[in-house]
Amino acid sequence: MMKPPGGTALRPCDAAALGPPGKVAIMAETTVLPAPLSRVHLVGICGTGMGTLAGMLAARGLHVTGSDENVYPPMSTQLQRWGIPILEGFAAENLTPERLGGVPDLVIIGNVCRRTNPECVAVEQSGLPYMSMPRAVARCFLDGRTSIVVAGTHGKTTTTALTGHLLAAAGLDPGVLVGGVVLDFGGSYRLGQGAPFVVEGDEYDSAYFDKGPKFLHYQPQIAVLTAVEFDHADIFADDQAIDRAFAAFLALLPPTGALFVCGDEPRAEGLAKAHARCPVVTYGLGPTAALRAVDVRFDETGVRFRLLRQGEELGEVRSPLAGEHNLRNTLGSLGVLLHQGASLAQIQAGLSSFRGIRKRQEVIGEQRGVLVIDDFAHHPTAVRETLRAIRRRYPDRRIWAVFEAKSNTSRLNVFQGEYTRAFDEADQVIIARPYIKKDSIPPERRLDPGELAAQIAARGVPARLIPDVPDIIRTLVAEAQPGDLVLGMSGSSFGGLHPRLVQALGETSPPEVVP
Repeated sequence: MMKPPGGTALRPCDAAALGPPGKVAIMAETTVLPAPLSRVHLVGICGTGMGTLAGMLAARGLHVTGSDENVYPPMSTQLQRWGIPILEGFAAENLTPERLGGVPDLVIIGNVCRRTNPECVAVEQSGLPYMSMPRAVARCFLDGRTSIVVAGTHGKTTTTALTGHLLAAAGLDPGVLVGGVVLDFGGSYRLGQGAPFVVEGDEYDSAYFDKGPKFLHYQPQIAVLTAVEFDHADIFADDQAIDRAFAAFLALLPPTGALFVCGDEPRAEGLAKAHARCPVVTYGLGPTAALRAVDVRFDETGVRFRLLRQGEELGEVRSPLAGEHNLRNTLGSLGVLLHQGASLAQIQAGLSSFRGIRKRQEVIGEQRGVLVIDDFAHHPTAVRETLRAIRRRYPDRRIWAVFEAKSNTSRLNVFQGEYTRAFDEADQVIIARPYIKKDSIPPERRLDPGELAAQIAARGVPARLIPDVPDIIRTLVAEAQPGDLVLGMSGSSFGGLHPRLVQALGETSPPEVVP
C-alpha cells in the first residue's frame, strides 16, 4: 500500500473521551493536507455540508469531483451550477483516473457513508489520503483565521448566518459556513478575506472512522452556545452523552478566547461556566444577563428593544427576526460583533439589511389571502418556539401548522409526548406521514403520526393525520380562508408542499363561508 502524501496519523478517535470506557476506535485519517493539493474527490457529496464544502473548494480553484446515491435537487443542481461533476452510486471504479480525470490528491468522506461502502473500502485499500468533512474544513479554511463557532441544539443556523452577515456589513469580510441558504449571499458559504471565519458547529458525528462531533474539529477561538437539549437520539444515548460532547467543545476554547452563552438556558450556562477556560459572557432576556434586551416590542416587521451591556444602555436596536428565540439568537450575534469592535451603528445597519435564511420563517407566497410560510422546525422545542413567533408576528391570522417528521430523531417516538404539547399555539394541525428513509427503525421505536394527531386533538387543538402531500394540498385549498396562514414545518423539501400549495391556491376560488 502506498504511503499517503504528507503521511497519516493513527490515533484514538476523538469520540473516545465522550463515552464510557471501552474499545477505542483507531482511525487512519490524514491530519495534514497533501502538497500540492489540486484534485479533491468527495464521497457522499450531496449532503448539505459536503455539497457546500465542494463549492468552497471549487471556488478556491481546485478540481472537485464527487459521488453519491439518489442524486436530486436542490444540491444536484447547485453542484452542476458550480461545474462539479457527480458520479451516481458508490463504486471502487469511481476512484480511477478514467472516471475522475486524474488521481485525487485527497478524498473527503461524508458521515452518510459506512465502513462497508465500496468506495470507502477502495480508498482505504489504495492508500489515498482521506479526511472527514469537518477536518477538511479546518485544514482548508480555518487555519490562520479567527474561528468563530456557533454551537447549540437550536438556533445555530440563524445565529451563524446573522453573525456572518453583520461582520460583512461592518467591513470585516468574514468567511462563513452555515447549514442553510443565506439570502444575503445566495448560498451556504462565503469565503471572505478577513480574519474572522464563522462556522455552524454541528454536534452530529464526523465520519464512520471518527464518531466525535463535527464541532470538535473547528478549533474555536470565539464561540456562541445557544442551548443544550437532548437531540440526535440516533447518535447520543442520553442527556449525559450530549453534555459530554458540549463540554469537550467548550474545553477547546483558549484562555484568550471568548464564549457567549444564552443565560436564559440554565443547562447551557452551567456547562459553559464549568468547562470553558475563557471569559464567559451571558446574553438573554433575564435580569442577570450581561448582554440583555429590555423594553421588547414585537410587531409584524420584527422586534424593537433597548440593548444593555453590564447594565449600561447602548441604544435601541431593531431586528427583522421574529420571536423570542430569534431575539436570543440576535443577542448572541451582537455579543460577537461588539467583541470584534463593531459599533452599534454598524450593527443596526447590518440588521436592517439582513434578508434571512431559506426555510427559517420564509414567506413562500400569498394567494387568495392565504399566506404560506416554510420553516425547518423539527425538534419539539423548535416547533413550539416557531409557532409562538408566528403567533406574535401575525396575531390576527388563523394558523395551520403542517408537520412532517424528517430527521432521524424526529422519526423516533422519543419525543412523541413533547410533540403533543408543541402545537398549542396553532389553530389547526395536520400531521403528515414521516419522511421515508431506507433504514431499520423497529416499529416499537417509530413515531406514531396518527396517535400524535389524536393526542394533539385531545389537548383542544383540532388535529388530523393526512399522510400524503397531494391530499394535504387538497384539504388546505378546500378549507383555508382568506386571512389564514399555513406554516409547513419539515427538515426536507416536504414534497414541494409550499410552492405547490401557493400554485393550487392561485388556481382556485375561495370556498364559500356558510353563515
